[in-house]
Amino acid sequence: MPIEGFDPRWTDFPDYILGITREIWEERRIATLHQYYAPDIVVRSPGSIVRGNRNVIAATMATLAEFPDRQLLGEDVIWSEHGSGLLSSHRILSTATHARDGVYGKATGKALRYRIIADCAARQNQIFDEWLIRDQGAIVRQMGWEPKTYAADLVRREGGPEACVKPFTPEQDIAGAYVGAGNDHPVGQRYAEILTRIMGSDMAAIRSQYDRAAHLELPGGVTGHGWDAADGFWMGLRAAFPDATFAIHHVIGRDDRMMPPRAALRWSLTGKHSGWGAFGAPSGAHVHVMGIGHAEFGPFGADAGTLRREWVVFDETAIWKQIVLKTG
Repeated sequence: MPIEGFDPRWTDFPDYILGITREIWEERRIATLHQYYAPDIVVRSPGSIVRGNRNVIAATMATLAEFPDRQLLGEDVIWSEHGSGLLSSHRILSTATHARDGVYGKATGKALRYRIIADCAARQNQIFDEWLIRDQGAIVRQMGWEPKTYAADLVRREGGPEACVKPFTPEQDIAGAYVGAGNDHPVGQRYAEILTRIMGSDMAAIRSQYDRAAHLELPGGVTGHGWDAADGFWMGLRAAFPDATFAIHHVIGRDDRMMPPRAALRWSLTGKHSGWGAFGAPSGAHVHVMGIGHAEFGPFGADAGTLRREWVVFDETAIWKQIVLKTG
C-alpha cells in the first residue's frame, strides 16, 4: 500500500528507497536530490560529516565522474516506523569501474564490487537524516592498495595532518531531526544481545547463537563461513580496541512475507587502539568505529533458531586514517 505523505507511485517504503536510489545514480536524475533530500540534511559517514543536499549532490557527481558505470543493486531494505518518520537500513551491492581519476587516485580501470549500508530517515517523501557506510577496504584492495597505505596517502593528498578531512567522531556530530532508536521486535533485540555479548568478551555466544553453517559478508570484501570465521572477525576487531566503549544506536527487527526473520543494527566502538588485533601494533590512537550489521535467522541449532547470514560493514580506511594521524 502507498505510504502516507509519500508519492503514491511508491507501493511501499522499500519501493521508495530502492526507486529513488536507482533514479539518482543509474538514471542520472541527480537533480532530484533537491526533492528527495532535505535542504539541511546531515549525512554521517566514517570518513566525514556532510550537511545540506547541495553538498550531497556535489559528492554524488564526483563519484559518478570517477565511476561512470556505477550500479547500486539493492539487496534488502530493513525498516521501522517512528513518530518522526520512517527509518530504512538499505543494503546495497555496488558494481563500478574505476574509469577516471578522482579521490581514489589515478584511474586504474579496475572492475569493483563492494557493499554499502545506508540508514536513512524519511518523511513526507524526503530523506532528512542519514548514516552511510561504504566498504572502503574492499574498494581500495581491488585497486591494489592496502587500507593503511591508502589512508596515509590520502592524508598526504589532502594536505597533511592539519589540513586533511578528519574522520567522523561523535564530537563532530550535528543533531539531526531523527531521534528514533528503531523498534522492539524480538529479532532485532536478539541480534543486539548477541553483539553485546561478543563485545563484552563472551565469545562463546558465537557457537551458541550462530549457525554452524553461517554465511558471513565482512569488511574488506571478505566472505566467511561458520563459527571460526565469525570468531576470527569479531575477536580481531575487539582485540584491537579492548577498552573501547561499545554502543548500539539503532535496532530494527522485521518479519516480512517471503523473507526470513531479520535485523539491522547500527553500532559503534569508541576508544583507544590499545591492543594487538585487526589493526596491527597498538598505537594509542583514539578511534571511533561506525558499524552497521544485517542478520538473518533460520530454524536450525538453538531452540529459537540461529543466526544464518550476516553482513557487517565498517570503513577500514577511516580507522587507519585515525591511527595514521596519531602515529604520523
